[in-house]
Amino acid sequence: MRAVVQRVRRAQVAVDGEVTGQIDRGLLVLVGISRDDTRDDADYLADKIAGLRIFEDPGGKMNLDVSAIGGAVLVVSQFTLYGDVRRGRRPSFDSAAPPAQAQALYEYLVGRIRAAGLLCQTGQFQQTMQVELVNDGPVTILLDSAKTF
Repeated sequence: MRAVVQRVRRAQVAVDGEVTGQIDRGLLVLVGISRDDTRDDADYLADKIAGLRIFEDPGGKMNLDVSAIGGAVLVVSQFTLYGDVRRGRRPSFDSAAPPAQAQALYEYLVGRIRAAGLLCQTGQFQQTMQVELVNDGPVTILLDSAKTF
């Protein structure tokens, strides 16, 4: 399972011009799910997302997590995180999980983030979405449950 986590001042996602999820200060999480992912991968990501200390403390050091600043999380599914362009120019999505498997793990991940006590908004799974954000910093972190960066 892969995630692009962005510290934001605000973010929203819309489908057909209708906002489906919106947050002020917090984290925008774009998440991709592979064929090999399990609930263990989602647990790993949920724990990392909830505990990421990427917000500044009064001394200006990145030392606070999203709950410490009273922030929220916006999770948006993005299967294209498993696009493979090593061969040719058109991405292959063979590693991405099929929709039913991906949706179940996506919903499980969202549930785990909410269970951590965080306000968590979402996009709509398997829909074309428009995502707007104001990246704060910018701060962007890559997470992958299968790799160590």
